[in-house]
Amino acid sequence: MLRAALTAVDAGKLVQRAFSDPDIVSPLQSAAAVDVIAAGKASGAMLNAFAASSSVPLRRLLGIGPGVPQVSPEGATWQEAGHPMPTAGSVEGARQALTLASSTGKRELLVVLLSGGGSALMALPAAGLSLEDKQRTAKRLMEQGADIYELNTVRKHLSAIKGGQLAAASHATVITLAVSDVVGDDLSVIASGPTVPDATTYADALAVLDRRGGRVHYPVAVVERLERGQRGLIAETPKSGSLHHSHARVIGPQRGAIDAARSAAEALGYHVYVIAEPTTGEARVAGAAHVERLARLTETMGRPACFVSAGETTVTVTGRGRGGRNQEFTLAMAEPLTRYGMNAAASSIGTDGIDGPTDAAGAIVDRTTLDRAAAAGIDAQRHFDDNNTYAFFDALGDLVRTGPTDTNVGDLQVVLIA
Repeated sequence: MLRAALTAVDAGKLVQRAFSDPDIVSPLQSAAAVDVIAAGKASGAMLNAFAASSSVPLRRLLGIGPGVPQVSPEGATWQEAGHPMPTAGSVEGARQALTLASSTGKRELLVVLLSGGGSALMALPAAGLSLEDKQRTAKRLMEQGADIYELNTVRKHLSAIKGGQLAAASHATVITLAVSDVVGDDLSVIASGPTVPDATTYADALAVLDRRGGRVHYPVAVVERLERGQRGLIAETPKSGSLHHSHARVIGPQRGAIDAARSAAEALGYHVYVIAEPTTGEARVAGAAHVERLARLTETMGRPACFVSAGETTVTVTGRGRGGRNQEFTLAMAEPLTRYGMNAAASSIGTDGIDGPTDAAGAIVDRTTLDRAAAAGIDAQRHFDDNNTYAFFDALGDLVRTGPTDTNVGDLQVVLIA
């Protein structure tokens, strides 16, 4: 079921399908010249697919991602960048993207291919800020459990490229094709919306800092910029009613993974229930609550049952271990599965194949997980308290390792009950 979900959201195939849309093909064929920028975890797959599918010559191609693809279009420029923390490569890639956009003409076309991770991978600090300022801010927000909406609200107001500013720099028509990794497929949040208007403000960004630890815990230059922006001393990001030359669409909705997992489960004879509400909140709380909810739903479900959901949780880091939100969510399910005596197997994975700073996409638990750990002398609660879920699941052989998938549509949860 997990494999089916990942296959369905293959970023390259999603780009290829987009060429059946005349609203994309027509501007390509009529433009005096076409430039392409790809940014995000799926930048390699998307740029390769776009170049292979285009029937018109492409003038300049720029890819910004976590690595350099083994195969790339002829003449493409690749910039390796960092994730989840931006690096010097992220800054250089953003500079190249802004320079390319600024050099486009009115009768030309700029195509922007976006995917999850683009916020960190294409990062250009605003005037007066350093890369370290942005790194420290992002790290603090993540440790404080900020969700993607909060994180990107702040990022957009510390950036010279996010929040519509890339499109604002271009004189050409801009078409953005995005693979969504955010709940609700909000184009202003995917990669921090570099080509669409931004509804958030400096005041909103300051409110995030206040909720997530307080301003005193963030770099002075960051707080000063946001406060000056709130007072109207710095221009806001482009708002609704601007960027008329820029058009964006989601070609890979987060829902695509859910639908594919559901179809695979139905083909195997499961009674499938798709949970419409996104999986959000603190991972260790959300995981336990997920089981509590399923225990109620199973009372009216046929068996075997399959529950599919998606979303993105957060982790407030208090320990010194290693893990990710999917591994923490999954371990949080172990105790209530045991308590309810549910004959179940459950998994949560990141569809990019990377959960936190680890080589795993996520993990699997069932009602035997805690007993197996105890028999092996592994203290589940100690690992949980230390945010060390990777070591826990690795010792049991219950990590899900897919390797990088060249796509990203957020996280996916599948629970099977006999």
